[in-house]
Amino acid sequence: MKSGKIKISFVILILVLGIVLGTQIEKVFSDDSVQEGILKFGDVLNYTEKYYVDKVDTQKLVSAAINGMLDKLDPHSVYIPAKQMQDIEESFKGDFEGIGIEFQIINDTLTVVSPIIGGPSAKLGIQPGDKIVAINDSSAIGITDDLVRAKLRGRAGTKVNISIVRYGIKNPINYEITRAKIPLYSVDASVMYNSNTGYISLSRFSETSYNEMSRALANLKKQGMQQLILDLRGNPGGLLDQAVKVANLFIGSGKKIVYTKGRRSEFDEEYDASEPAPYKDLPLIILVNKGSASASEIVSGAMQDWDRALIVGETTFGKGLVQRQFTLPDNSALRLTIARYYTPSGRLIQRSYKGLKNWNEYYADAGKNDEPTGNNLEHTAEKDSALPKFKTADGRTVYGGGGITPDYIIPSVNLTEYSMDLLKKNLFYQFILNYLDANKKRIEEKFGNDLNKFNTEFSFTDQEMKNFINFADAKGVKFVEKDYNKDKDYIADRLKAEIARTFWNNDGWYKVMLKEDNQFQKAVTLFGEAKDLAKLK
Repeated sequence: MKSGKIKISFVILILVLGIVLGTQIEKVFSDDSVQEGILKFGDVLNYTEKYYVDKVDTQKLVSAAINGMLDKLDPHSVYIPAKQMQDIEESFKGDFEGIGIEFQIINDTLTVVSPIIGGPSAKLGIQPGDKIVAINDSSAIGITDDLVRAKLRGRAGTKVNISIVRYGIKNPINYEITRAKIPLYSVDASVMYNSNTGYISLSRFSETSYNEMSRALANLKKQGMQQLILDLRGNPGGLLDQAVKVANLFIGSGKKIVYTKGRRSEFDEEYDASEPAPYKDLPLIILVNKGSASASEIVSGAMQDWDRALIVGETTFGKGLVQRQFTLPDNSALRLTIARYYTPSGRLIQRSYKGLKNWNEYYADAGKNDEPTGNNLEHTAEKDSALPKFKTADGRTVYGGGGITPDYIIPSVNLTEYSMDLLKKNLFYQFILNYLDANKKRIEEKFGNDLNKFNTEFSFTDQEMKNFINFADAKGVKFVEKDYNKDKDYIADRLKAEIARTFWNNDGWYKVMLKEDNQFQKAVTLFGEAKDLAKLK
Protein backbone atom coordinates (compact mmCIF):
# COMPACT_ATOMS: atom_id res chain seq x y z
CA MET A 1 0.00 0.00 0.00
CA LYS A 2 2.92 2.31 0.80
CA SER A 3 4.43 1.96 -2.69
CA GLY A 4 0.99 2.63 -4.15
CA LYS A 5 0.79 5.91 -2.23
CA ILE A 6 4.24 6.91 -3.45
CA LYS A 7 3.11 6.31 -7.05
CA ILE A 8 -0.04 8.33 -6.46
CA SER A 9 1.96 11.20 -4.99
CA PHE A 10 4.30 11.12 -7.98
CA VAL A 11 1.37 11.28 -10.42
CA ILE A 12 -0.08 14.16 -8.42
CA LEU A 13 3.23 16.00 -8.71
CA ILE A 14 3.20 15.58 -12.50
CA LEU A 15 -0.41 16.77 -12.62
CA VAL A 16 0.55 19.88 -10.73
CA LEU A 17 3.13 20.74 -13.42
CA GLY A 18 0.21 21.14 -15.82
CA ILE A 19 -1.67 23.24 -13.27
CA VAL A 20 1.39 25.43 -12.75
CA LEU A 21 1.76 26.01 -16.48
CA GLY A 22 -1.91 26.49 -17.23
CA THR A 23 -3.36 28.72 -14.49
CA GLN A 24 -3.31 32.47 -14.09
CA ILE A 25 0.01 34.18 -13.50
CA GLU A 26 -0.70 35.13 -9.92
CA LYS A 27 -1.33 31.47 -9.10
CA VAL A 28 1.73 30.28 -11.02
CA PHE A 29 4.03 32.08 -8.66
CA SER A 30 2.04 31.49 -5.46
CA ASP A 31 3.67 28.65 -3.54
CA ASP A 32 0.78 28.61 -1.08
CA SER A 33 -1.76 28.17 -3.89
CA VAL A 34 0.24 25.36 -5.53
CA GLN A 35 0.79 23.56 -2.24
CA GLU A 36 -2.87 23.95 -1.37
CA GLY A 37 -3.87 22.44 -4.71
CA ILE A 38 -1.50 19.50 -4.22
CA LEU A 39 -2.88 18.75 -0.78
CA LYS A 40 -6.51 19.11 -1.83
CA PHE A 41 -6.18 16.86 -4.87
CA GLY A 42 -4.16 14.31 -2.90
CA ASP A 43 -6.79 14.17 -0.18
CA VAL A 44 -9.62 13.67 -2.67
CA LEU A 45 -7.72 10.94 -4.55
CA ASN A 46 -6.71 9.11 -1.37
CA TYR A 47 -10.21 9.29 0.15
CA THR A 48 -11.69 7.99 -3.11
CA GLU A 49 -9.26 5.10 -3.36
CA LYS A 50 -9.72 4.16 0.29
CA TYR A 51 -13.45 4.61 0.87
CA TYR A 52 -15.32 4.56 -2.45
CA VAL A 53 -18.02 1.87 -2.59
CA ASP A 54 -16.38 0.06 -5.53
CA LYS A 55 -12.73 -0.58 -6.38
CA VAL A 56 -11.40 2.36 -8.41
CA ASP A 57 -8.87 2.62 -11.23
CA THR A 58 -6.56 5.34 -9.93
CA GLN A 59 -4.95 5.99 -13.32
CA LYS A 60 -8.35 6.61 -14.90
CA LEU A 61 -9.21 9.07 -12.13
CA VAL A 62 -5.94 10.95 -12.62
CA SER A 63 -6.45 11.07 -16.41
CA ALA A 64 -10.00 12.34 -15.91
CA ALA A 65 -8.74 15.02 -13.52
CA ILE A 66 -6.11 16.17 -16.01
CA ASN A 67 -8.64 16.28 -18.83
CA GLY A 68 -11.08 18.18 -16.64
CA MET A 69 -8.44 20.77 -15.82
CA LEU A 70 -7.38 21.24 -19.45
CA ASP A 71 -11.00 21.50 -20.52
CA LYS A 72 -11.10 24.83 -18.68
CA LEU A 73 -8.24 26.27 -20.75
CA ASP A 74 -8.68 26.05 -24.54
CA PRO A 75 -9.64 23.50 -27.24
CA HIS A 76 -6.04 22.57 -28.07
CA SER A 77 -4.44 21.95 -24.68
CA VAL A 78 -4.71 18.17 -24.35
CA TYR A 79 -3.49 15.18 -22.39
CA ILE A 80 -2.34 12.25 -24.55
CA PRO A 81 -2.25 8.78 -22.94
CA ALA A 82 0.92 6.77 -23.48
CA LYS A 83 -0.80 4.20 -25.70
CA GLN A 84 -1.73 6.94 -28.21
CA MET A 85 1.67 8.62 -28.32
CA GLN A 86 3.34 6.14 -30.70
CA ASP A 87 0.82 6.67 -33.51
CA ILE A 88 0.95 10.44 -33.06
CA GLU A 89 4.75 10.53 -33.09
CA GLU A 90 4.82 8.37 -36.24
CA SER A 91 2.57 10.83 -38.07
CA PHE A 92 5.14 13.59 -37.45
CA LYS A 93 8.29 11.48 -37.84
CA GLY A 94 7.50 10.44 -41.37
CA ASP A 95 8.07 6.71 -40.96
CA PHE A 96 7.07 3.61 -39.03
CA GLU A 97 8.24 0.01 -38.93
CA GLY A 98 6.20 -2.76 -40.53
CA ILE A 99 5.48 -4.53 -43.81
CA GLY A 100 4.37 -1.42 -45.73
CA ILE A 101 0.78 -1.70 -46.95
CA GLU A 102 -2.28 0.48 -47.06
CA PHE A 103 -5.24 -1.73 -46.25
CA GLN A 104 -8.97 -1.93 -45.73
CA ILE A 105 -11.09 -4.64 -44.18
CA ILE A 106 -13.73 -5.58 -46.76
CA ASN A 107 -16.43 -8.05 -45.71
CA ASP A 108 -14.25 -9.26 -42.78
CA THR A 109 -11.28 -9.79 -45.13
CA LEU A 110 -7.99 -7.88 -44.84
CA THR A 111 -7.48 -6.41 -48.32
CA VAL A 112 -4.39 -4.65 -49.67
CA VAL A 113 -5.34 -1.25 -51.09
CA SER A 114 -1.77 -0.50 -52.09
CA PRO A 115 1.73 -1.60 -51.13
CA ILE A 116 3.76 1.43 -50.03
CA ILE A 117 6.44 2.25 -52.61
CA GLY A 118 9.88 1.20 -51.41
CA GLY A 119 8.52 -0.99 -48.62
CA PRO A 120 9.12 -4.73 -48.22
CA SER A 121 5.65 -5.72 -49.47
CA ALA A 122 6.10 -3.79 -52.71
CA LYS A 123 9.54 -5.34 -53.23
CA LEU A 124 8.07 -8.85 -52.87
CA GLY A 125 5.39 -8.17 -55.46
CA ILE A 126 2.33 -7.93 -53.22
CA GLN A 127 -0.41 -6.30 -55.28
CA PRO A 128 -3.47 -4.09 -54.74
CA GLY A 129 -6.51 -6.30 -54.20
CA ASP A 130 -4.56 -9.14 -52.59
CA LYS A 131 -6.49 -10.65 -49.67
CA ILE A 132 -4.47 -11.53 -46.57
CA VAL A 133 -6.18 -14.59 -45.13
CA ALA A 134 -3.60 -15.68 -42.53
CA ILE A 135 -0.85 -14.08 -40.44
CA ASN A 136 1.74 -16.38 -38.86
CA ASP A 137 -0.51 -19.42 -39.51
CA SER A 138 -3.49 -17.80 -37.72
CA SER A 139 -6.61 -16.90 -39.68
CA ALA A 140 -6.96 -13.20 -40.47
CA ILE A 141 -10.65 -13.46 -41.35
CA GLY A 142 -12.65 -11.10 -39.14
CA ILE A 143 -9.52 -9.25 -37.98
CA THR A 144 -9.85 -5.67 -36.67
CA ASP A 145 -7.82 -2.60 -37.68
CA ASP A 146 -6.04 -2.56 -34.32
CA LEU A 147 -5.09 -6.25 -34.61
CA VAL A 148 -3.75 -5.71 -38.12
CA ARG A 149 -1.37 -3.06 -36.82
CA ALA A 150 -0.42 -5.18 -33.81
CA LYS A 151 0.38 -8.22 -35.97
CA LEU A 152 1.98 -6.61 -39.02
CA ARG A 153 3.93 -3.78 -37.45
CA GLY A 154 7.10 -4.52 -35.52
CA ARG A 155 10.79 -3.79 -35.25
CA ALA A 156 12.72 -3.49 -38.50
CA GLY A 157 14.51 -6.76 -39.25
CA THR A 158 11.90 -9.01 -37.64
CA LYS A 159 9.89 -11.37 -39.85
CA VAL A 160 6.20 -12.15 -40.31
CA ASN A 161 4.54 -14.82 -42.47
CA ILE A 162 1.35 -14.08 -44.37
CA SER A 163 -0.88 -16.01 -46.76
CA ILE A 164 -2.51 -14.18 -49.63
CA VAL A 165 -5.39 -15.08 -51.92
CA ARG A 166 -5.02 -13.48 -55.36
CA TYR A 167 -7.54 -13.53 -58.16
CA GLY A 168 -6.62 -15.95 -60.94
CA ILE A 169 -4.30 -18.04 -58.75
CA LYS A 170 -5.77 -21.25 -57.38
CA ASN A 171 -3.85 -21.67 -54.12
CA PRO A 172 -2.88 -19.12 -51.46
CA ILE A 173 0.55 -17.51 -51.86
CA ASN A 174 2.78 -17.61 -48.80
CA TYR A 175 5.23 -14.78 -48.08
CA GLU A 176 7.87 -14.32 -45.42
CA ILE A 177 8.26 -10.56 -45.05
CA THR A 178 11.09 -8.86 -43.24
CA ARG A 179 9.76 -5.74 -41.60
CA ALA A 180 11.51 -2.45 -42.37
CA LYS A 181 11.21 1.28 -41.87
CA ILE A 182 8.28 2.45 -43.98
CA PRO A 183 8.14 6.06 -45.17
CA LEU A 184 5.00 8.05 -44.40
CA TYR A 185 4.73 10.66 -47.12
CA SER A 186 3.20 14.09 -46.55
CA VAL A 187 3.11 14.86 -50.29
CA ASP A 188 0.11 12.78 -51.30
CA ALA A 189 0.42 13.55 -55.00
CA SER A 190 2.65 15.47 -57.38
CA VAL A 191 1.38 15.55 -60.97
CA MET A 192 1.26 17.72 -64.06
CA TYR A 193 -2.38 18.60 -64.64
CA ASN A 194 -1.66 19.89 -68.11
CA SER A 195 1.42 20.88 -70.11
CA ASN A 196 2.36 23.80 -67.82
CA THR A 197 0.38 23.45 -64.57
CA GLY A 198 1.78 21.44 -61.68
CA TYR A 199 -0.30 20.19 -58.76
CA ILE A 200 0.96 19.15 -55.33
CA SER A 201 -1.23 17.87 -52.49
CA LEU A 202 0.41 18.28 -49.08
CA SER A 203 -1.54 16.40 -46.41
CA ARG A 204 0.42 17.42 -43.28
CA PHE A 205 3.64 19.07 -42.11
CA SER A 206 5.90 16.27 -40.88
CA GLU A 207 9.67 15.98 -40.48
CA THR A 208 10.08 15.18 -44.18
CA SER A 209 7.68 17.73 -45.71
CA TYR A 210 10.28 20.27 -46.86
CA ASN A 211 12.45 17.60 -48.50
CA GLU A 212 9.39 16.01 -50.14
CA MET A 213 8.20 19.38 -51.44
CA SER A 214 11.66 20.19 -52.80
CA ARG A 215 11.82 16.88 -54.68
CA ALA A 216 8.27 17.22 -55.98
CA LEU A 217 8.86 20.77 -57.24
CA ALA A 218 12.13 19.82 -58.94
CA ASN A 219 10.46 16.85 -60.64
CA LEU A 220 7.54 18.95 -61.88
CA LYS A 221 9.92 21.62 -63.13
CA LYS A 222 11.66 18.97 -65.26
CA GLN A 223 8.26 18.06 -66.72
CA GLY A 224 7.62 21.64 -67.84
CA MET A 225 5.84 23.20 -64.84
CA GLN A 226 5.40 26.96 -65.26
CA GLN A 227 2.74 27.49 -62.58
CA LEU A 228 1.66 25.58 -59.47
CA ILE A 229 -1.45 24.79 -57.46
CA LEU A 230 -0.54 23.78 -53.90
CA ASP A 231 -3.39 21.96 -52.20
CA LEU A 232 -3.55 22.43 -48.41
CA ARG A 233 -7.21 21.45 -48.09
CA GLY A 234 -7.74 19.12 -45.16
CA ASN A 235 -4.14 19.64 -43.99
CA PRO A 236 -4.41 19.88 -40.18
CA GLY A 237 -0.92 21.30 -39.70
CA GLY A 238 2.04 19.77 -37.92
CA LEU A 239 5.60 20.95 -37.38
CA LEU A 240 6.19 24.70 -37.35
CA ASP A 241 9.75 24.53 -38.69
CA GLN A 242 8.54 22.59 -41.73
CA ALA A 243 5.83 25.17 -42.43
CA VAL A 244 8.48 27.92 -42.35
CA LYS A 245 10.78 25.96 -44.67
CA VAL A 246 7.98 25.21 -47.14
CA ALA A 247 6.98 28.90 -47.19
CA ASN A 248 10.65 29.79 -47.75
CA LEU A 249 10.54 27.87 -51.04
CA PHE A 250 8.35 30.69 -52.37
CA ILE A 251 9.13 33.67 -50.10
CA GLY A 252 12.59 35.23 -50.22
CA SER A 253 15.21 35.43 -47.50
CA GLY A 254 14.68 37.96 -44.70
CA LYS A 255 10.90 38.13 -44.96
CA LYS A 256 8.88 37.29 -41.87
CA ILE A 257 6.80 34.08 -42.12
CA VAL A 258 5.15 33.95 -38.68
CA TYR A 259 5.71 35.06 -35.11
CA THR A 260 4.42 33.95 -31.72
CA LYS A 261 3.50 35.84 -28.56
CA GLY A 262 2.82 34.27 -25.17
CA ARG A 263 2.23 35.36 -21.60
CA ARG A 264 5.85 34.53 -20.83
CA SER A 265 8.46 36.32 -22.92
CA GLU A 266 10.54 33.18 -23.52
CA PHE A 267 7.73 31.94 -25.76
CA ASP A 268 7.88 35.03 -28.03
CA GLU A 269 9.60 34.00 -31.25
CA GLU A 270 9.91 35.24 -34.81
CA TYR A 271 10.44 32.99 -37.83
CA ASP A 272 11.86 34.54 -41.00
CA ALA A 273 12.69 33.07 -44.39
CA SER A 274 16.42 32.41 -44.11
CA GLU A 275 17.34 30.99 -47.52
CA PRO A 276 17.00 32.22 -51.11
CA ALA A 277 13.59 31.15 -52.46
CA PRO A 278 14.14 28.87 -55.50
CA TYR A 279 10.52 29.31 -56.63
CA LYS A 280 9.94 32.98 -55.76
CA ASP A 281 8.93 33.75 -59.36
CA LEU A 282 6.65 30.73 -59.85
CA PRO A 283 2.97 31.74 -60.21
CA LEU A 284 1.27 30.13 -57.22
CA ILE A 285 -2.29 29.37 -56.12
CA ILE A 286 -3.01 27.75 -52.75
CA LEU A 287 -6.22 25.79 -52.13
CA VAL A 288 -7.64 25.85 -48.58
CA ASN A 289 -10.83 24.86 -46.78
CA LYS A 290 -12.20 24.60 -43.27
CA GLY A 291 -9.98 21.55 -42.69
CA SER A 292 -6.81 23.61 -43.30
CA ALA A 293 -5.40 24.43 -39.87
CA SER A 294 -2.36 25.58 -37.92
CA ALA A 295 0.77 25.17 -40.10
CA SER A 296 -1.43 25.29 -43.22
CA GLU A 297 -2.73 28.65 -42.05
CA ILE A 298 0.79 29.85 -41.31
CA VAL A 299 1.83 29.13 -44.91
CA SER A 300 -1.32 30.48 -46.57
CA GLY A 301 -1.41 33.50 -44.23
CA ALA A 302 2.20 34.42 -45.01
CA MET A 303 1.62 34.02 -48.75
CA GLN A 304 -1.45 36.26 -48.52
CA ASP A 305 0.23 38.93 -46.39
CA TRP A 306 3.14 39.18 -48.83
CA ASP A 307 0.74 39.09 -51.83
CA ARG A 308 2.81 36.15 -53.02
CA ALA A 309 0.04 33.65 -53.84
CA LEU A 310 -3.65 33.69 -54.61
CA ILE A 311 -5.61 31.87 -51.89
CA VAL A 312 -8.65 30.00 -53.23
CA GLY A 313 -11.37 27.93 -51.53
CA GLU A 314 -13.07 28.38 -48.17
CA THR A 315 -12.09 30.11 -44.91
CA THR A 316 -9.68 27.97 -42.93
CA PHE A 317 -10.17 26.39 -39.50
CA GLY A 318 -8.71 29.21 -37.39
CA LYS A 319 -6.21 27.34 -35.20
CA GLY A 320 -3.54 29.77 -34.08
CA LEU A 321 -2.51 28.45 -30.68
CA VAL A 322 1.04 27.20 -30.08
CA GLN A 323 1.41 23.99 -28.06
CA ARG A 324 4.51 22.74 -26.31
CA GLN A 325 4.67 19.03 -25.52
CA PHE A 326 5.78 17.93 -22.04
CA THR A 327 6.53 14.21 -21.89
CA LEU A 328 5.55 12.59 -18.58
CA PRO A 329 7.39 9.66 -16.92
CA ASP A 330 4.89 7.04 -18.12
CA ASN A 331 5.37 8.24 -21.75
CA SER A 332 2.05 10.03 -21.77
CA ALA A 333 2.23 13.71 -22.68
CA LEU A 334 0.79 17.11 -21.94
CA ARG A 335 0.35 19.43 -24.91
CA LEU A 336 -0.12 22.85 -23.40
CA THR A 337 -0.89 26.11 -25.19
CA ILE A 338 1.96 28.53 -24.49
CA ALA A 339 1.53 31.24 -27.16
CA ARG A 340 -0.45 32.42 -30.18
CA TYR A 341 0.51 32.52 -33.87
CA TYR A 342 0.43 35.78 -35.85
CA THR A 343 0.91 36.28 -39.59
CA PRO A 344 3.56 38.76 -40.86
CA SER A 345 1.03 41.63 -40.94
CA GLY A 346 0.06 40.96 -37.30
CA ARG A 347 -3.11 38.94 -37.84
CA LEU A 348 -4.08 36.49 -35.10
CA ILE A 349 -4.99 33.23 -36.83
CA GLN A 350 -6.97 31.81 -33.89
CA ARG A 351 -10.72 32.28 -33.98
CA SER A 352 -12.63 32.92 -30.80
CA TYR A 353 -13.68 30.00 -28.60
CA LYS A 354 -15.08 32.04 -25.74
CA GLY A 355 -18.65 31.45 -24.63
CA LEU A 356 -19.07 28.06 -26.29
CA LYS A 357 -20.88 25.29 -24.44
CA ASN A 358 -18.18 22.72 -25.18
CA TRP A 359 -15.30 22.01 -27.52
CA ASN A 360 -17.51 19.89 -29.80
CA GLU A 361 -19.29 23.12 -30.67
CA TYR A 362 -15.92 24.73 -31.42
CA TYR A 363 -14.92 22.01 -33.87
CA ALA A 364 -18.34 21.92 -35.52
CA ASP A 365 -18.18 25.68 -36.06
CA ALA A 366 -14.99 25.61 -38.18
CA GLY A 367 -15.00 27.74 -41.31
CA LYS A 368 -17.83 29.94 -42.54
CA ASN A 369 -20.93 28.52 -44.19
CA ASP A 370 -22.43 31.75 -45.53
CA GLU A 371 -19.52 33.24 -47.44
CA PRO A 372 -20.31 35.09 -50.68
CA THR A 373 -18.87 33.23 -53.66
CA GLY A 374 -16.36 34.74 -56.05
CA ASN A 375 -13.69 37.45 -56.19
CA ASN A 376 -12.60 38.53 -52.71
CA LEU A 377 -9.24 40.10 -53.58
CA GLU A 378 -10.19 43.25 -51.65
CA HIS A 379 -11.74 41.13 -48.89
CA THR A 380 -15.12 42.79 -49.04
CA ALA A 381 -16.65 39.53 -47.79
CA GLU A 382 -15.39 40.44 -44.32
CA LYS A 383 -15.82 44.23 -44.45
CA ASP A 384 -18.80 44.33 -42.08
CA SER A 385 -17.00 42.06 -39.64
CA ALA A 386 -15.95 43.13 -36.15
CA LEU A 387 -12.60 41.46 -36.82
CA PRO A 388 -9.51 43.70 -36.73
CA LYS A 389 -8.11 45.07 -40.03
CA PHE A 390 -4.56 44.63 -41.34
CA LYS A 391 -2.72 45.46 -44.54
CA THR A 392 -0.85 43.17 -46.95
CA ALA A 393 2.51 44.17 -48.42
CA ASP A 394 0.76 45.97 -51.30
CA GLY A 395 -1.87 47.59 -49.10
CA ARG A 396 -4.83 45.25 -49.46
CA THR A 397 -7.06 45.01 -46.38
CA VAL A 398 -7.22 41.61 -44.69
CA TYR A 399 -8.78 40.56 -41.39
CA GLY A 400 -7.49 38.72 -38.34
CA GLY A 401 -8.91 36.55 -35.61
CA GLY A 402 -10.81 34.06 -37.71
CA GLY A 403 -8.62 31.86 -39.87
CA ILE A 404 -7.50 32.79 -43.39
CA THR A 405 -10.29 33.94 -45.70
CA PRO A 406 -9.50 33.26 -49.39
CA ASP A 407 -8.91 35.84 -52.10
CA TYR A 408 -11.37 33.84 -54.19
CA ILE A 409 -14.15 32.15 -52.22
CA ILE A 410 -15.23 28.94 -53.94
CA PRO A 411 -17.35 26.54 -51.85
CA SER A 412 -17.05 22.83 -52.52
CA VAL A 413 -19.97 21.13 -54.29
CA ASN A 414 -22.15 18.95 -52.11
CA LEU A 415 -22.81 15.42 -53.30
CA THR A 416 -26.28 13.92 -53.31
CA GLU A 417 -27.42 11.56 -50.56
CA TYR A 418 -27.15 8.64 -52.99
CA SER A 419 -23.47 9.34 -53.66
CA MET A 420 -22.81 9.86 -49.96
CA ASP A 421 -24.31 6.46 -49.21
CA LEU A 422 -22.07 4.89 -51.86
CA LEU A 423 -19.05 6.48 -50.17
CA LYS A 424 -20.08 5.56 -46.64
CA LYS A 425 -20.39 1.90 -47.59
CA ASN A 426 -17.09 1.96 -49.50
CA LEU A 427 -18.82 0.59 -52.61
CA PHE A 428 -16.61 2.29 -55.20
CA TYR A 429 -13.55 0.41 -54.01
CA GLN A 430 -15.41 -2.87 -53.49
CA PHE A 431 -16.86 -2.78 -57.01
CA ILE A 432 -13.47 -2.03 -58.58
CA LEU A 433 -11.89 -4.96 -56.75
CA ASN A 434 -14.33 -7.25 -58.56
CA TYR A 435 -14.05 -5.30 -61.81
CA LEU A 436 -10.27 -5.67 -61.91
CA ASP A 437 -10.52 -9.40 -61.33
CA ALA A 438 -12.02 -9.61 -64.80
CA ASN A 439 -10.44 -6.60 -66.54
CA LYS A 440 -6.99 -5.94 -65.09
CA LYS A 441 -5.07 -7.72 -67.83
CA ARG A 442 -7.01 -5.92 -70.57
CA ILE A 443 -6.27 -2.52 -68.99
CA GLU A 444 -2.58 -3.36 -68.61
CA GLU A 445 -2.33 -4.41 -72.26
CA LYS A 446 -4.10 -1.30 -73.56
CA PHE A 447 -2.56 1.44 -71.38
CA GLY A 448 0.67 -0.05 -70.06
CA ASN A 449 2.26 2.53 -67.76
CA ASP A 450 0.76 5.56 -69.55
CA LEU A 451 -1.37 7.43 -67.00
CA ASN A 452 -2.15 10.28 -69.38
CA LYS A 453 -3.47 7.87 -71.99
CA PHE A 454 -5.60 6.09 -69.40
CA ASN A 455 -6.95 9.40 -68.13
CA THR A 456 -8.00 10.64 -71.56
CA GLU A 457 -9.14 7.39 -73.21
CA PHE A 458 -10.58 5.08 -70.55
CA SER A 459 -14.30 5.15 -69.81
CA PHE A 460 -16.93 2.75 -68.51
CA THR A 461 -19.61 1.40 -70.82
CA ASP A 462 -23.28 2.02 -70.05
CA GLN A 463 -23.60 -1.64 -69.11
CA GLU A 464 -20.68 -1.39 -66.68
CA MET A 465 -22.32 1.60 -64.98
CA LYS A 466 -25.56 -0.40 -64.73
CA ASN A 467 -23.56 -3.22 -63.19
CA PHE A 468 -22.32 -0.80 -60.54
CA ILE A 469 -25.85 0.42 -59.81
CA ASN A 470 -26.98 -3.20 -59.40
CA PHE A 471 -23.96 -3.98 -57.22
CA ALA A 472 -24.77 -1.03 -54.94
CA ASP A 473 -28.42 -2.08 -54.78
CA ALA A 474 -27.40 -5.56 -53.67
CA LYS A 475 -25.26 -3.95 -50.95
CA GLY A 476 -28.20 -1.95 -49.61
CA VAL A 477 -27.89 1.38 -51.47
CA LYS A 478 -31.09 1.78 -53.45
CA PHE A 479 -30.90 3.53 -56.81
CA VAL A 480 -32.12 7.16 -56.85
CA GLU A 481 -32.34 8.24 -60.48
CA LYS A 482 -32.43 12.00 -59.85
CA ASP A 483 -29.36 11.84 -57.58
CA TYR A 484 -27.53 9.54 -59.96
CA ASN A 485 -28.11 11.82 -62.94
CA LYS A 486 -26.79 14.81 -60.97
CA ASP A 487 -23.64 13.00 -59.85
CA LYS A 488 -23.17 10.69 -62.83
CA ASP A 489 -19.84 12.18 -63.93
CA TYR A 490 -18.53 12.14 -60.37
CA ILE A 491 -19.56 8.52 -59.85
CA ALA A 492 -17.92 7.39 -63.10
CA ASP A 493 -14.71 9.30 -62.36
CA ARG A 494 -14.60 8.05 -58.78
CA LEU A 495 -14.71 4.47 -60.09
CA LYS A 496 -12.10 5.35 -62.69
CA ALA A 497 -9.88 6.90 -60.01
CA GLU A 498 -9.99 3.67 -58.00
CA ILE A 499 -8.55 1.87 -61.04
CA ALA A 500 -5.94 4.59 -61.56
CA ARG A 501 -4.79 4.31 -57.96
CA THR A 502 -4.29 0.56 -58.40
CA PHE A 503 -1.83 1.15 -61.25
CA TRP A 504 -0.35 4.60 -60.48
CA ASN A 505 -0.94 5.04 -56.73
CA ASN A 506 -2.08 8.46 -55.51
CA ASP A 507 -0.81 10.28 -58.60
CA GLY A 508 -3.29 8.25 -60.64
CA TRP A 509 -6.10 8.94 -58.20
CA TYR A 510 -5.61 12.71 -58.22
CA LYS A 511 -5.04 12.93 -61.96
CA VAL A 512 -8.55 11.56 -62.50
CA MET A 513 -10.38 13.22 -59.59
CA LEU A 514 -9.15 16.75 -60.28
CA LYS A 515 -11.61 16.82 -63.19
CA GLU A 516 -14.45 16.60 -60.64
CA ASP A 517 -12.93 19.13 -58.22
CA ASN A 518 -14.79 22.43 -58.72
CA GLN A 519 -12.39 24.40 -56.49
CA PHE A 520 -9.38 23.16 -58.43
CA GLN A 521 -11.08 23.73 -61.77
CA LYS A 522 -11.80 27.35 -60.84
CA ALA A 523 -8.25 27.82 -59.56
CA VAL A 524 -6.78 26.75 -62.91
CA THR A 525 -8.52 29.76 -64.53
CA LEU A 526 -7.11 32.28 -62.01
CA PHE A 527 -3.39 32.33 -62.79
CA GLY A 528 -3.75 35.74 -64.43
CA GLU A 529 -4.91 37.15 -61.10
CA ALA A 530 -2.19 35.21 -59.26
CA LYS A 531 0.51 36.72 -61.50
CA ASP A 532 -0.91 40.23 -61.12
CA LEU A 533 -1.05 39.88 -57.35
CA ALA A 534 2.57 38.73 -57.11
CA LYS A 535 3.70 41.19 -59.82
CA LEU A 536 5.07 38.37 -61.96
CA LYS A 537 4.00 39.75 -65.36
